[in-house]
Amino acid sequence: MPRLPIDHQITFLYTADMVATTHFYEDLLGLPLELDQGTCRIYRASSAGFIGFCERNGVTPPTSDVILTIVTSKVDGWYQHLCDLGVVFEKPPAFNPKYNIYHCFLRDPNGYLLEIQEFLDPAWDPGAES
Repeated sequence: MPRLPIDHQITFLYTADMVATTHFYEDLLGLPLELDQGTCRIYRASSAGFIGFCERNGVTPPTSDVILTIVTSKVDGWYQHLCDLGVVFEKPPAFNPKYNIYHCFLRDPNGYLLEIQEFLDPAWDPGAES
């Protein structure tokens, strides 16, 4: 049986502070708000990828197991843009030879780790259809 189509992908995460989350993802990252459901907001991260945040009281800080990765060929541009807006990075852009990537790390207001990354391996094209 052929694989059934997947039209979009949404990763939902919890937040205890929707105001700070909204400011970070809309104003600092510039992600378009696609749907506001009151206690949940869905942002477009790419043509078919979305990040959703649902407000929940008593949310515990995220584990270190979660990394939201933004893939771009403009890692340095994103780094400079966000630094100019006062965002503090945990790790500035650097080459990682183990994975052949160029990346940097920061945290959102909820404590989620964000990675801004460029794949340097020409054999992998995340935009290619399989």
